[in-house]
Amino acid sequence: MPRKPTTHQFDLFSRPAAETVQVPPWQALPEETRRRLTKLIARLILDHADGERAVQREDADHDA
Repeated sequence: MPRKPTTHQFDLFSRPAAETVQVPPWQALPEETRRRLTKLIARLILDHADGERAVQREDADHDA
């Protein structure tokens, strides 16, 4: 008998369906998971902002 998957992958680009798995509330996630996700999201945001600054610096160099 096949095992049920213990993790879920969310499809961000399809239309929602009635049988779509619901995302658990943030408070229901284990503390370690919340901590890791917070660090990953912060790094994503900071890396993105840093990348935009790098592009702005390159554009400024081309103007000179």
